[in-house]
Amino acid sequence: MPLLTIVVPAYNAAEYLHRALSALGRTSSDVEVVVVDDGSTDETGPIADGYAARHPEVFRVIHQANAGHGGAINAGIAAATGQYLKVLDADDWLNVEVLDRVVRTLALLEAEGGVDAFFTDYVHDRLGKDNRHMRFESVFPPGRAFGWDESERFGRRQYLMIHAVIFRTSLVRQSGLCLPERTYYVDSLYVLAPLALSRTLYYSPQTLYHYFIGRRDQSVDVDVMVRRVDQQLEVNRVALRSLPPAEAVLSGAMPRYLYDYLLHHVEALCAITSATLVRGGTAEHLALRREFWREVKGTAPRLYARMRRGLMGTSSNLPGTAGRRVTLLAYDVARRVVGFS
Repeated sequence: MPLLTIVVPAYNAAEYLHRALSALGRTSSDVEVVVVDDGSTDETGPIADGYAARHPEVFRVIHQANAGHGGAINAGIAAATGQYLKVLDADDWLNVEVLDRVVRTLALLEAEGGVDAFFTDYVHDRLGKDNRHMRFESVFPPGRAFGWDESERFGRRQYLMIHAVIFRTSLVRQSGLCLPERTYYVDSLYVLAPLALSRTLYYSPQTLYHYFIGRRDQSVDVDVMVRRVDQQLEVNRVALRSLPPAEAVLSGAMPRYLYDYLLHHVEALCAITSATLVRGGTAEHLALRREFWREVKGTAPRLYARMRRGLMGTSSNLPGTAGRRVTLLAYDVARRVVGFS
């Protein structure tokens, strides 16, 4: 049984796949890499098969009919045999030297009973712009196992995106995670469900993940997000339903700082979606936005109240033409905060 499974969902990723996989062939024997070729029509499948042929001790390839990013991750989770799980998008890459250190640390932790979640820093490799690092040294104590009661509040720019987390595989499965198929923007759902069950944590202040961003065809490109806002809405609805009730904190079933982070995370998703609808600008977009906020109020009233008080939520809900102009400015800020630019 390998210690760590790296799942690589890949759809028409031939242009980038060598960068993602080439260094992984030199990793520790405690790592397996499961590439999920999600119905690609380019050379993604043959490239992945080539790595599996050259390094069968490291790489496995799953070929499946197209099921979207979520469906590919689901397949990778089902196939994983490692005790821990990491998702690497096919157009991103890992620092393999840091990865080797992370694997050694996981081995030491596992000898002492293991952890539920292992966090690292990551970097936005922005096309044509300076890189932006996401660090968590102000939130988590480094270099030792800890619980949520030892964490600090997250800053406005600090989010545990899929790039930052390694989960215990059994925790992911215990969470019942099943991502929507043929839907974009499911990364946040991958984080939310297992994180809600996490209790033992570890933070290594090293930059493991390189998130490549800035291409015009990416799902987080501004115009692409407007075209796919229906999928953002669906992801938001699932995220809202996943939030635990506030009573879970009062009863002691949910650590307070974990609950606060889950609200922080979903708040950003809702603000981005609301502002995306404003950017769409049509009467239909604005009607969808009004209906969306009715859903937020009905599904998660505590989050709704928090957002109406907070800067991100308030600025994405100002009425009238002038309010929409402010919202568009807030949209650009929020995209930078969450890392969509």
